Amino acid sequence: MARGDRTVEALTTSLRCGVLGCADIAWRRMLRVLAAEPGLELTAVASRDEARAARFAREFGCAAVHGYEALLGSADIDAVYVPLPAMLHTEWVEKALCAGKHVLVEKPLAADPGDAERLLRLARSAGLVLRENMAFPQHAQHARVRRELDSGAIGELRDFSSVFTIPPLPEENIRYQPEVGGGALLDLGVYPIRAASHFLGPDVEVVHAVLRLQARTRTVISGRVLACAAGGVTVDLAFGMEHSYRTSCEFAGSGGRLVLERAFTPPTTYQPVLRFERQDHREQIVTRADDQFANVVRSFVDAVRGGAGAAVDHDDASLRQARLVSEVERVARRVTV
Repeated sequence: MARGDRTVEALTTSLRCGVLGCADIAWRRMLRVLAAEPGLELTAVASRDEARAARFAREFGCAAVHGYEALLGSADIDAVYVPLPAMLHTEWVEKALCAGKHVLVEKPLAADPGDAERLLRLARSAGLVLRENMAFPQHAQHARVRRELDSGAIGELRDFSSVFTIPPLPEENIRYQPEVGGGALLDLGVYPIRAASHFLGPDVEVVHAVLRLQARTRTVISGRVLACAAGGVTVDLAFGMEHSYRTSCEFAGSGGRLVLERAFTPPTTYQPVLRFERQDHREQIVTRADDQFANVVRSFVDAVRGGAGAAVDHDDASLRQARLVSEVERVARRVTV
């Protein structure tokens, strides 16, 4: 059976999925979702640490595999979820695709836009689905925001701002290892960058940026980006891991302002609130709770069932994100603190 024919096989059977790595996001969020998805069978989890793989396997009712290569070599696996640190994505996504596996990989798809483009091209040529797990656009609250903007609820859009910041992490956290975790730009900055691209379209252009580097490790720990979009819409993006916790998107228009809190990481039971402010009127709209990670997994399974071509829009969004990150790195003024 050719690699691309795995899609046909998946039409009549559950998609058998393995996991490369025992990351925190896998434990807290994604393995629960993978195990619950009716169109998918969580088959195995692999780690270089046998005890860690066994712990995950017991918790989520699957097999434990010692080593990533062993899992990729299994004929009983159709797809893999890759929650490895950011700087390892390119290597292991490529190996998974070459092993004939569909891939759902944590954001960012790759640290370099050239690598992202190459991996997406490799997936298409093999008839495989490669999907980046940037979950927030799959949440219902963002579809509601889009409808409000399109209806003219705040008039013509003039300014967009977005923030994702978290408190400092323990010193040993992998995010402080730039050669592995990639730092705050790749871990947190991609969210407001993706939000700008998601809502403002493909013409977002980075004008200037400031990146704060930790003196001890030379890791990017925070930053701010100034950009612009079609029609002269101004864009202000902030991110970092030396702040209080904050995730938000704000849209300022000719007739009012729309603010969305918990824009990127709402709990599954949380009912998002859209806050409107106009000159003589304030209003809050409570929207329905949603599970953005379940939506991502369901979309991934549907893409496999429908063929690799179903992922084209996601490919474009991932490439735009990678290119904008690269532009931020190119133009940024770096300040060591």
